[in-house]
Amino acid sequence: MKYGQDAILNNQLERWDNKNNFKFEVNIEFGEFTCLCPRSGYPDFAAIKIKYIPNKYVVELKSLKLFLNSFRDKYISHEDSINLIYAYLHNLLEPIFLEVVGDFNPRGNVKTIIKIDSNMQGGGL
Repeated sequence: MKYGQDAILNNQLERWDNKNNFKFEVNIEFGEFTCLCPRSGYPDFAAIKIKYIPNKYVVELKSLKLFLNSFRDKYISHEDSINLIYAYLHNLLEPIFLEVVGDFNPRGNVKTIIKIDSNMQGGGL
């Protein structure tokens, strides 16, 4: 097994304490997201955009990168992948606000953008 594969396999999504007294917004873009179509097995490619307002915690970026890379061998739909990313981050960080957007590349001439945020869940700003 290559060291990168081992890092992804043994990764645990981490959080750090938010040591700041001010409210602020964090924007993260991950332009090389991949997963596998659960029906065809073909790869799906997307840009993942994460926006959140921290409460007590912020996400550790390397662990987030490895977490997102762990989807590359998973047979999962666009909708399920974005909802799963949202759920993991929401449970880990307990943010004031969280938004996750998956902007998937067209396949078969169909483009999909999946968005989930705290306001849709009845919380947030």
